Amino acid sequence: MTRKEYYETLTQENSALVVIDHQIGLYTGVRDIDTAELKHNITGLVKAIKIFGIPIIVTTTTESMWGPMIPELRELLKEVPIIERTTVNAWDDQRVADAIKKAGRKKLIMTGITTDVCLAFPAITAVGKGYDVYAVIDASGAFTRKQGELGVMRMAQAGVKTVGYSNVVVEILKDNASPLAFKVYGGLDMPFASLVYGLNQYFSKHSG
Repeated sequence: MTRKEYYETLTQENSALVVIDHQIGLYTGVRDIDTAELKHNITGLVKAIKIFGIPIIVTTTTESMWGPMIPELRELLKEVPIIERTTVNAWDDQRVADAIKKAGRKKLIMTGITTDVCLAFPAITAVGKGYDVYAVIDASGAFTRKQGELGVMRMAQAGVKTVGYSNVVVEILKDNASPLAFKVYGGLDMPFASLVYGLNQYFSKHSG
């Protein structure tokens, strides 16, 4: 990876979102983040990414074992085909690799359950293939806190950028004067964003 990739920012034109294995059965084992917080973060990320019109690739693993995608995400992504695979590393399924390649974006925003396997393995593989990868840690989860920490360490050692769901989106937004700003912040559903929106509405009504 060249140094340049560490300074190039995410944009609507250069990024794609890869959502890996957010399945009901896997959620029952998550222990390093509250599942309500996890659902809030992943749905907020997806809502914001959709507002930007960024390509989204979705995969699940062996649904007969781990169940379907959580309903909150299935509703948001109903127009996106799910690639159900059996491989542990999502990248090892040619359909997933082809879908990412077809998106034509070199910066991949990735999230998965679990952090140390479903997210880490394809993220590391993608870096090895020349992609610039952003692993969204607070929109992913692990079966133990230690496993999550080790997964993050391993990704960082391999050149994966570890990020949070809201700062990825704000990096793409770039300007709070953007006509998309209020929709994006609304999608993220952050308490301070609601406050800022309320203040903006107040001052708009009372200015002049």
